[in-house]
Amino acid sequence: MFLAFIRISLILISWFTVKFLPKKSFFKYLPVTLLSTSVLLTEYLFGIPHNWWKAKGGIKTIVNNGLTFIFGPYFVGNLWIFHLTYKKFWLYTLINLVLDYTLAYPLNKFFEKIHLYKLKRIKPIHLFLISLGYSFFNYVFQLLLDKNEDNQSSI
Repeated sequence: MFLAFIRISLILISWFTVKFLPKKSFFKYLPVTLLSTSVLLTEYLFGIPHNWWKAKGGIKTIVNNGLTFIFGPYFVGNLWIFHLTYKKFWLYTLINLVLDYTLAYPLNKFFEKIHLYKLKRIKPIHLFLISLGYSFFNYVFQLLLDKNEDNQSSI
């Protein structure tokens, strides 16, 4: 019951903040967020049969945990980070370093302590490096989207 409360809270709190995000930013950064979310979801589904993590309750719990994180804090956080930092690469990088470190170490430790999941075949450093890699991939993709939009508007 407690873990269900955590999952629901993560989704509701994340999506509640979207009402404060300007509509223009939401739609501008939606494509990069959808692509990134799709990549993360694919990686997550790949990790299940490779035992990267485990959770009490088996596959159903693992899927619920992953979907909660991916479509809650990750999705909404991506929109917010782009809204607040895009075109300020060093700030974008700094915020991603801090958030990715926080996910990989203190939050990961907390989630393991409350038995949300347990890492098995990957370590916190892998979470950190993968998350940081996604942030750079996202930034380059958004730059390409903007460049393409600029080229379309000059025609």
